[in-house]
Amino acid sequence: MSRTKTHVKKGDNVVVISGAAKGAQGVVLSVQPGKGRVLVEGVRMIKKAIKPTQQNQAGGFQDQEAPIHISNVKRVEAPAKKEAKKKVAKKKAKA
Repeated sequence: MSRTKTHVKKGDNVVVISGAAKGAQGVVLSVQPGKGRVLVEGVRMIKKAIKPTQQNQAGGFQDQEAPIHISNVKRVEAPAKKEAKKKVAKKKAKA
């Protein structure tokens, strides 16, 4: 089984660059490289019907995230520290 390389991983901060949720930011909850999809916190919320169970006898609807295509997200870089440029001494040419 070959692994598909992705540009985002679980825990990355991403911004949605296209689609209905364009401009939304969130944290990647999971990556599905085989399907080419990612689950982003707070993006593409859907309502899922829940059957009544012993723990939840009322049942009802639950809001949860749905996956979006991985090409529609871009990783947001954390503010980088400004590094001082290193000075490099130039060697004098021998005459």
